[in-house]
Amino acid sequence: MERLAGAGEEVLERIASIAAAERLVGTLGTLKERVDELQKSVRTIDRLEKRLSAIEWRLTKLEGKASTSTKSRKTSASGSKKKTAARKPAAGS
Repeated sequence: MERLAGAGEEVLERIASIAAAERLVGTLGTLKERVDELQKSVRTIDRLEKRLSAIEWRLTKLEGKASTSTKSRKTSASGSKKKTAARKPAAGS
């Protein structure tokens, strides 16, 4: 009886280890899929970073030109404010 019980316990341990091994293999398979998805995401992020750098460079270039034209706009805008101020009292009379 003891031998039979011992053999039964051994069989149950092997079955449990086989089930654990199957779970481990399944987890490893899932891990591979997740790593592949992560690599794709990183590639996408790399492309986006390159595009963002190009856009930032273009924006910096445009702002450099815009700062010169912005000064002229501010001057003309302040001149138009003076004209508007002169017109307001005349319109209110």
